[in-house]
Amino acid sequence: MSPLSTLDIETDDRRRIYRYVERRGAVPPGDVAEAVEIDPETFRHHVAVLKRDGLLREVDGTLRVQLDCGEAEEHETGGLQYEIRPARQEDTSGVLGVIRAVADAERDLVAESVAEQLDYEQALTRHNAAETRLFFVGAVAGEVVGFCHLDVPRMAKLAGAAELTVGVLEEYRRYSIGSHLLQRGMSWARSQGCRRVYNSIPETNDLALSFLQDNGWRVEAVRSRHFLIDDEPVDELQLAADL
Repeated sequence: MSPLSTLDIETDDRRRIYRYVERRGAVPPGDVAEAVEIDPETFRHHVAVLKRDGLLREVDGTLRVQLDCGEAEEHETGGLQYEIRPARQEDTSGVLGVIRAVADAERDLVAESVAEQLDYEQALTRHNAAETRLFFVGAVAGEVVGFCHLDVPRMAKLAGAAELTVGVLEEYRRYSIGSHLLQRGMSWARSQGCRRVYNSIPETNDLALSFLQDNGWRVEAVRSRHFLIDDEPVDELQLAADL
């Protein structure tokens, strides 16, 4: 089942199971059954059907939303070995740490907003009636050092465009991790039928502007004095790329 296809869950009990897992990221089956108050035999049947339909999977004794985002890719640049892969729920603290570091250093207000949302919610990946949200990560020796965030609204008129945000810790920016994350995110969005990706940055974020333009993005619009940074009004640059 495509991650962006219509969620078609036949019964109320299955919808309750799916929603409980989707909002929490990774939950032991017993905890889900207790929370939704379904007897064990019926619960196991519903979970089996949700797995069959490609909506849930079981990993390390927990139920999780099933999204087909591909496998890990191994890379080596400048003697550094790293992997680019779909994020797992266990990556949440690492992803948050990188997002906050990038947001503080580069005044990346979109990344800051993503961090606030993750802090409020429990699930790294979301796939529901309103949105599909996921992350890819760049990892060195198992530790997250970079992220690519994608958010696709599920409303039909908006589903062709994905918001895409990339960030890498400063110490790892010379190894092409950001470029690999960007291309992985754009490739996934293209495979799901998106026509374009977009983001916005303050005009003062020269690093992000150069990085995106070097990778084929363009400035489509400017909102004058849209941000307030250090008590000073700053223009917003709206960027996008076609897929």
